Amino acid sequence: MTRLNRRRFLMTAGTAAAGTVLLHACSQGGSNQASAPAEVPTDASTDPPETPTAKLGFIALTDSAPLIIAKVKGFFDKYGMTDVSVEKQASWGTTRDNLVLGSGGGGIDGAHILTPMPYLISNGIVTDGKKVPMYILSRLNTNGQGISLSNDYLDLKVTTDSAPLKEVFAKRKAEGKELKAAVTFPGGTHDMWMRYWLAAGGIDPDQEISTIVVPPPQMVANVKVGNMDTFCVGEPWPLQTVNQKIGYTALTTGELWKDHPEKALGMRADWVDANPKAAKALLMGVLEGAMWCSKDENKEEMCNILSERAWFNVPFADIIDRSMGKFDFGTGRVEELPDLKQKYWEDSASYPFKSHDQWFLVENIRWGKLPADTDVNAWVEAVNREDIWREAATALGQEAMIPKSTSRGVETFFDGITFDPENPQAYLDSLKIKRI
Repeated sequence: MTRLNRRRFLMTAGTAAAGTVLLHACSQGGSNQASAPAEVPTDASTDPPETPTAKLGFIALTDSAPLIIAKVKGFFDKYGMTDVSVEKQASWGTTRDNLVLGSGGGGIDGAHILTPMPYLISNGIVTDGKKVPMYILSRLNTNGQGISLSNDYLDLKVTTDSAPLKEVFAKRKAEGKELKAAVTFPGGTHDMWMRYWLAAGGIDPDQEISTIVVPPPQMVANVKVGNMDTFCVGEPWPLQTVNQKIGYTALTTGELWKDHPEKALGMRADWVDANPKAAKALLMGVLEGAMWCSKDENKEEMCNILSERAWFNVPFADIIDRSMGKFDFGTGRVEELPDLKQKYWEDSASYPFKSHDQWFLVENIRWGKLPADTDVNAWVEAVNREDIWREAATALGQEAMIPKSTSRGVETFFDGITFDPENPQAYLDSLKIKRI
């Protein structure tokens, strides 16, 4: 029995059925626009912020769109945050380092960030023991990542079931070839998706393939020169891989776990604590950006903005299709999957469910990246600030979009495995490949 078996996992709110939320009566038209936002009142306002200045980081990934749109469309300005910079980061490691520095040290105050990172930074896991407390103020998106394979595996046309790779990997390894699965940050979301997918097919991600770290914008170049066999990253890089005909998409991650949580808006806790009104105003701008991005009629303009040199510097064609829910997997499979596209606001995509943060921590425990006796509930309570999200949503007239519970309830993965936030141990016990 591990120490985890003796640890009680408690959630602060009662269970809720998956997806049980209060839906706004206004729909934007079409079944793929469920629970769309009402128009933001033109007189929406907040208390004057303590400071109009904040420095935010972003990586060139489509899930950073709410921050970029809030900047470009003037939503930060609208709420008194007139001096917000949204600064491109080279990698998640750079993002981490700049958050540790803070704007006072030449770094940043917050960022578009992998959901587990604020926890790993707060507890010194990825900062050489230096603890820099952080808060999660919002989720930035659900869905919208991809697991890709190089064309060396095109004949297999692998999808959600990774099992066909097991024999091929074993044969190549026996021939002395080094097998590599690229992710974007140890313990981050892409690391978790890659590991879950491989393990579900009976492939041990620590024994049968090597996991390496590659920054998102460098994924395509690395697969082009044969540096990895498979990789997981957010859009637009999976679609660019297909468009350049150098690899194919095995799955879009909504097929792994529908409406799964992804990036977050993470802020240094000291900045938020010193500037609570500014934090709320900043978040209001981000939420309005998320609402804008959620509307299909804005998708083309959004993708044109993201494609610009100042932001992603990639072709519009590498962004638009999957933003609209059209998936060319590069194997001859082309499908309209609007409910699996990246979501920013609809279906509670923006709300930071505590149960989702809990899963990421439990999954890190699964792979030995966190101690088995980690007090998951205490960590979530220290970092997740869904209370600020509720305040910002209320100020925007979006009370109807506030979920009934901080838990989305039982989650079901593509392979039938379930995660019950009230009983994480049962989830861990059900998994065959793990490090605990």
